[in-house]
Amino acid sequence: MSYVTGKHIPRRTFLRGAGATLALPYLEAMVPAGRASQDSAAERFTRFIGVEESMGCAGGSDWGDGRHLFAPEKTGRDFDFITESHLKPLEEYRDYLTVVSQTDVRMASSLTPDEIGGGHDRASAVFLTQAHPLRKSGAVYLGKSLDQVHADRFGQATVLPSLELTTELGGPGGCEYSYHCAYGTTIAWASPTEPLPPIADPRAAFELLFGVGDSASDRSARRQMNGSLLDWVGTKLARLKSELGPVDRMALDQYTTHIREMERRIQLVEAQNLSGEERAMPDAPSGVPDRWEDHLELMFDLQVVAFQSDLTRVITLKPGADRSSMTFPECGTNKPWHSASHHGNTPTGIMDFNKINSYRLSQFTYLLEKLKNTMEGDASLLDKTAIVWGSAMGDGNVHNNLRCPLLLMGHANGALDGNVHLKAEKGTPMANVFLSLMHRMGHDDMEFFGDSTGEFPLDVGVDASSGEAL
Repeated sequence: MSYVTGKHIPRRTFLRGAGATLALPYLEAMVPAGRASQDSAAERFTRFIGVEESMGCAGGSDWGDGRHLFAPEKTGRDFDFITESHLKPLEEYRDYLTVVSQTDVRMASSLTPDEIGGGHDRASAVFLTQAHPLRKSGAVYLGKSLDQVHADRFGQATVLPSLELTTELGGPGGCEYSYHCAYGTTIAWASPTEPLPPIADPRAAFELLFGVGDSASDRSARRQMNGSLLDWVGTKLARLKSELGPVDRMALDQYTTHIREMERRIQLVEAQNLSGEERAMPDAPSGVPDRWEDHLELMFDLQVVAFQSDLTRVITLKPGADRSSMTFPECGTNKPWHSASHHGNTPTGIMDFNKINSYRLSQFTYLLEKLKNTMEGDASLLDKTAIVWGSAMGDGNVHNNLRCPLLLMGHANGALDGNVHLKAEKGTPMANVFLSLMHRMGHDDMEFFGDSTGEFPLDVGVDASSGEAL
């Protein structure tokens, strides 16, 4: 078969074998002869990743803000990250960073006296919905999240309209103040009454993406064989490679090598956790690494493969739970994450919390590098993706929702220029930023989102308060 004479592989092509389903990455052979590669649907649509970071940041405190621990001192493009900056670990990727500072998330605040004290129970769910949660035991009512709005319009042609992931299903003391537990664990909401629970087990996420095995017994048998899904489709994969040109063969080899390595790491984790040795997290599934960093890397790998194969275009990730007691000794403090967020407004305490903030964010260099090095046509996945990272909490010490951290990563198919710090006027809803981003990603008809009051300019040289050119 030749792919240079008008014949081509459909973008939605799968190799199937014995219960395994392997979606293919973008290949030049998928472009019909005489048509530009930019015509590919997978290339046109902007991928979306929403990441909710619990408990705010050290730069959300007055002292931390004054020392530019989150927001750089200068706005526009001529800004610098100080050595202690929360964002310093991402400096290498500043061309892909749009830092937005001083926006508020009022919908996560207590609007009535009986809601006081429920800051942790509201914040996670509010971040991507910008809606105020109903406080009623046993019931949920919130709003549709940003990711699901995007999935409804641009994800319905994919196998999974959206994929929800997490590294920590819950923290100590959740489900308090008569709030439903879903608020604290779920950041993706298909409707005001339909939370989309995230997956914590990398094995479960892998099998969801690749349909490995027709039943639980099939999947168990395959794991006992210690094989790869690539072995199940090996004959068809070899035949396909023989029909491709050298560039496509290289792309397919890179893709399958990534999958095989990811499977190998999951298998090693499972073998270690089933060995009988004492685990740091004895109640966690066998596929979940005890080290948070290893767990997060696997979840990042899954996201890259999911985008590369166009199995989904929309992902949410909650990399930690509110009130989490997780520790990160590598960052220079042994304080538990939640305890550190209650820093008492002391400089020493704030800087300890900042060390945790920076360390956790530094792990995202792994994802950014993977997306940057994964090409699709003439651009990388990082160029075609919008990553919305932030929190609905500002200063975790007092559980306020002012001056909340927000970082947009990637170029979003040209919607974001990167390399810019934009500072909002005091009182600006974070929802205004989301409204502007959605307009740029193809949701031209969106009139409002959450408690938005208008658009927030995402361009350098535009006054954030008036929208007028400077």
